[in-house]
Amino acid sequence: MIDLSGMRQVEIDAAARIATVAAGARAADVIAAAAPYGLAAVTGNCGAVGMAGLTLGGGYGPLTARYGLALDTLLSAEVGLADGRCIVADPVEHPDLFWALRGGGGNFGVVTSMRLRLHPVEKLLAGMMLFTWSEAETVLRRYGEMIEFAPDELAVMAGVLPGPDGDPVLFLSPVWSGELAQGGQVMRDLRRLGTPFFVQIDQMTCGELLGMYDAHVVSGRHYAIETRWLPKLTPDAVASIIAASTHRSSPFSMVALHHFHGAATRVREDATAFGLRQDHFLVEIVAAWEPGFAKDAAMHRQWARNLCQSLAPASLPGGYANLLSPDAWDQIKFAYGSNISRLRHVKYRFDPDGVFTSAIPLPV
Repeated sequence: MIDLSGMRQVEIDAAARIATVAAGARAADVIAAAAPYGLAAVTGNCGAVGMAGLTLGGGYGPLTARYGLALDTLLSAEVGLADGRCIVADPVEHPDLFWALRGGGGNFGVVTSMRLRLHPVEKLLAGMMLFTWSEAETVLRRYGEMIEFAPDELAVMAGVLPGPDGDPVLFLSPVWSGELAQGGQVMRDLRRLGTPFFVQIDQMTCGELLGMYDAHVVSGRHYAIETRWLPKLTPDAVASIIAASTHRSSPFSMVALHHFHGAATRVREDATAFGLRQDHFLVEIVAAWEPGFAKDAAMHRQWARNLCQSLAPASLPGGYANLLSPDAWDQIKFAYGSNISRLRHVKYRFDPDGVFTSAIPLPV
């Protein structure tokens, strides 16, 4: 285990719109450093997530449809190799390694620093809408139909959260990064998907948005994650999500749907190691339980596995490598699409003895 959490420096070149980010920096660190210049990085949904791990594995988030995955913003990486060399990988120097890092994770060496492209983002129109569980199936189905035609400026995460009493509620968490007046109409359209009992939509910064999501991640709680890629949110998929969420093994467990569209789909599949560039929904199945109930861990993990398996017939092969466990071989072997052979070649070239293994699994 190599702990880089103390390396949290972030330097901003505002004129060039570039952030130089040390390997231990979190998404919130990068957003905070860029904000005074009216700039933002493509991050995930939580500020506490490490920026290097997020970027090297993919990086779905609220700005992905507008600017691509986090890995699409990677300009170069400083990498320590197993033979002791420290090199810089970019489109000119060590381009094969640079290609593999964008989706293949830290399996080739230790990334100690990255240069990331920033984008002009000052204010977003964003927030949360909550619907009663009796409306969940209808709203989720309507959401799936509406979001197919979403513009690049709109990202809407949907799914299941525990309500105030522990019972499940359906949420829509929209983020609009375009012209604010147009965004207001989009928010009104989303409200009409059902009858929300709670709506909080406002102008906010990227930092404030990450803080809103961070509130749902409790430090110290135990988590187990399963994932699927759905080409469409079909009635059968919706029914599986509703049925599993109705009978969660823990009141803290949740399901999140991330819609992948826009700029991220306009990158060729072979341009990076990331394996899926067509429109889809990333399903994130999160089993969560308190440490005092560790004896029930197997039950909670099984709940997540059961939902994952029930979605399999409607899913695309593979899954998001950043969320796959090392033993999910039926998904790992398809997670990189047609890029598997090239990934294996780069692994052998830069780490022939298999010194490095990251949390992002590679196919053997």
